[in-house]
Amino acid sequence: MKIEMIGIDHTRAPLDVRQKFSFTKRAMGEALTWLKEQPNISGAVLLSTCNRMELWLSRTKACGADAYELLCGLRSVQEEGSARSYFMQREGQAAVEHLFRLAGGLESRIVGEDQILAQVKEAAAFSREQKTTDQTLEVLFRMAVTAGKQVKAQAPIRRTDYSAAHQALEALKAEGYCLAGKRCLVIGNGQMGQLAAAALLEEGAQVTMTLRQYHSGGLQVPPACASVNYKERYQTMAECDLVISATASPNLTVTKEAVEAYYAGRAQTFIDLAVPRDIEASVGGLPAVSLYDIDSFHMEAQPEEMRRQIAAAEQIIGQQQSEFLSWAACRELIPKVHKISSQAAQDAVWRTGRAVQGLKLAKAERVNLEQTMEEATAKVVGKLLFGLRDSLDAEAFRQCLEVLEEVYS
Repeated sequence: MKIEMIGIDHTRAPLDVRQKFSFTKRAMGEALTWLKEQPNISGAVLLSTCNRMELWLSRTKACGADAYELLCGLRSVQEEGSARSYFMQREGQAAVEHLFRLAGGLESRIVGEDQILAQVKEAAAFSREQKTTDQTLEVLFRMAVTAGKQVKAQAPIRRTDYSAAHQALEALKAEGYCLAGKRCLVIGNGQMGQLAAAALLEEGAQVTMTLRQYHSGGLQVPPACASVNYKERYQTMAECDLVISATASPNLTVTKEAVEAYYAGRAQTFIDLAVPRDIEASVGGLPAVSLYDIDSFHMEAQPEEMRRQIAAAEQIIGQQQSEFLSWAACRELIPKVHKISSQAAQDAVWRTGRAVQGLKLAKAERVNLEQTMEEATAKVVGKLLFGLRDSLDAEAFRQCLEVLEEVYS
């Protein structure tokens, strides 16, 4: 079994490239179903967030269509346009290490943030619902999530459990922007929108959130937040100082044409936290309008305390990662164990053949006895070998099996 991943994220690709390879929930389901049907692919998991898109594959053989080519086909992107240079592809242990670090929050734009752990867990759960995982990916993602939870419980990285919304607001404040008393509109009532609204309220802003009419009965807005129907967003926007958009919609939520229809020339700030973009880029060209997107904000240098916390997190992640690699290595050796057990059993029956022939048994009884002896011997040898596996590391166990294979070759 071969594990591989291909991904694109904020460290390697600009927003315009990332949004070409982002997936809505519906598109993810269709993509996963199609991928599972491809030759030699036994499992697939897709992770698509505002900062990254990653595809995980479990192959039965180290062949088949290249992962990048598969993605280009899924997103109708011309392969010769060569976005390949923006992607990172990993296989085997390198792929495993990346997922464990990702779930532990060490690969995030904001090191140690909590959202990515939930996103990794949700990606695995969604693939499970689509019936596109296999045992290898199930165990891999389960153990990675476990590692992430242990980091969160045992080695939390302080001051980094901020969302992208928190980071955006901190960057504005660093530029001298005062949020207290500002009239703000948050477009989107998902997790990111909720975090943005809560962050604005913490700063003393006056916050209004949009609600879709068909969702308004089942969604909650944070206390002290007003709400407005999504269709009325532009009327509300005209009276606001700051607009944050953070939806999962594949379409624009704010267009230049609509903004110009109400625009009065006063200063306004727009923050787009979505991938693909929510706010048309040309909105930033209007006089006195400032537009920021998800790539406008960068992490500060890590203080010494954070480096110590990261080291502790890496130790936890390393332990869990080693356990998975050991499981995977031993799992790959199971067919060898069965083969050696069967060969040993046949050898035992052959060696006792003269004694069995000397027994006064009917032919059917003799055949039944030999079959019983072979099955019992195979079970005993198998039990011994699996016991040996539990007491040795994967490489030592592999070497033992190689010696036994030579004995019976």
